[in-house]
Amino acid sequence: MRRRIATDAALVVALMAQACGGDDDDAREELVVSAASSLTEPLEAYGETTDADEKFSFAGADELAAQIRRGAPVDVFASANTSLPDALFDEGLVEKPEVFISNQLVLAVPAGSDVVGLGGLEREDVDLVIGAEGVPVGDYTREVLGKLPEDASDVILGQVRSEEPDVKSIVGKLVAGAADAGFVYASDVDATNGDLVAIELPSSLEPVVTYGAAEVADAENPEGAQGFIDSLVRGEAHELLLEAEFLEPEGE
Repeated sequence: MRRRIATDAALVVALMAQACGGDDDDAREELVVSAASSLTEPLEAYGETTDADEKFSFAGADELAAQIRRGAPVDVFASANTSLPDALFDEGLVEKPEVFISNQLVLAVPAGSDVVGLGGLEREDVDLVIGAEGVPVGDYTREVLGKLPEDASDVILGQVRSEEPDVKSIVGKLVAGAADAGFVYASDVDATNGDLVAIELPSSLEPVVTYGAAEVADAENPEGAQGFIDSLVRGEAHELLLEAEFLEPEGE
């Protein structure tokens, strides 16, 4: 099995070059997947179980969608929301998206923190890190804060020290001690093996976090793309996601 994890920028450059030349048969055997960074660990684990030549690019779903709009040669787009794949479908850039998994937005703090809930974010000594606007985790966070009383929301937003391009960047800041709290997914906290603790949000504030995937309209490997999406929806990849603390989509 040949498998490489490509960085966001390098993937676009390398694959653009590949699209202009090389062995067409080899290219068709490859499966290029652009996936939200929160999917990193389970999809890497899934890649180790297959004989396919999978190339994963993990980043903020908004940036991955922008790459597809710029013509990056991708086979599958897997997003931490449904609005981005739906928008690409409306633009004719992907086939009809499928919902494949859900997640839970939580407030994450380093192990041993004295922040035990949303109220702790109003303290002046607490540095908060969140996702940038347009990034799914950032939009979910703003949805939560928008449900709070305006004065509380304003105070908490005033504690934001950085807005990150993807959820793994938030996790990295928290693990490194560069921030005191951040909004991430429960699966991301689980992946830190105890470095972070998840504080569940009140049910009245919790957003519905649903992931969608789609085959890119001009995919070089459409058969492989559909097989991968099938695995996300109901196969081995789906089972690995559940083991990583993802959740069945609502209604499933």
